[in-house]
Amino acid sequence: MVGKPSISRKAFLFFNYMFLILLAMSCLFPVVHMLAMSFSSNAAVAAGQVSIFPKGFNLSSYQYIIQNPTFIQSFLTSIYRVVIGSIITMTVTVLAAYPLSKSNKKFKMRTFYSWFFVFTMIFNGGLIPTFMVVKATGITDSIWALVLPCAVNVFNLVLMLNFFRSLPEELEESAQIDGAGPWRTLWSIYLPISKPVMATVLLFTVVFHWNSWFDGLIYMNSPENYPLQTYLRSVIVSRNIENLSGSDLSVLSAISDRTVLAAQLFISIIPVLCLYPFLQKYFVKGIVLGSVKG
Repeated sequence: MVGKPSISRKAFLFFNYMFLILLAMSCLFPVVHMLAMSFSSNAAVAAGQVSIFPKGFNLSSYQYIIQNPTFIQSFLTSIYRVVIGSIITMTVTVLAAYPLSKSNKKFKMRTFYSWFFVFTMIFNGGLIPTFMVVKATGITDSIWALVLPCAVNVFNLVLMLNFFRSLPEELEESAQIDGAGPWRTLWSIYLPISKPVMATVLLFTVVFHWNSWFDGLIYMNSPENYPLQTYLRSVIVSRNIENLSGSDLSVLSAISDRTVLAAQLFISIIPVLCLYPFLQKYFVKGIVLGSVKG
């Protein structure tokens, strides 16, 4: 029977909960403030009257964004990049981590390739050689320049490798007894019980591709091909709304570069916020519990 908590325990829980609540509020306040700015009028934002509630509520900033083909194109480019990049990265990471997780008896060159990958994680050729390689392969100003140079993340590879090594060898031995080969074992045995690490690596990959802006700046020659974060960076640096067309002049008095930028930034974080809850549940699940019967 659980006894009654002591006074010190109650005090600890109280201050612990208060600290976590304040920490959560400090993280949420910038997002809420940005959302309030996006729904506020130009005059209220310029006067500094917006905190967590909109002032002069209107949808003019979002109306302008919907009519802005550059933002829509960059948003679609980022979606396309995330999908293609995640598929390539997950495929390459799984195919590299699975053989590297084997013992030296089964894979004699495992140590060499493991150190090869670790070496690339510590040392790299730098920006100029990387740009020269991308340019020489002829993939500049295309989606492949954004996904191929970063297809293999060694940290994710080591994470998945260590997970595969932690799985009981009896799983693979039982599959081999039933006549399964390496591909069948990987697809039918390893991947179904690897949802936690797969979800973790997938989330890391999605966030990386979605937030990357520098590679789009150096590999894309045309601003029309910029991913979303590169486009937003250019807007933040210029601090100026694109020239409004005649049909947009009616909303000119209700918006500004700050309200439009706030709306664009808020829209840019929605995909990750929608994806995260679906992957979060795998982070706390048991991995191999009960997979091998004694």
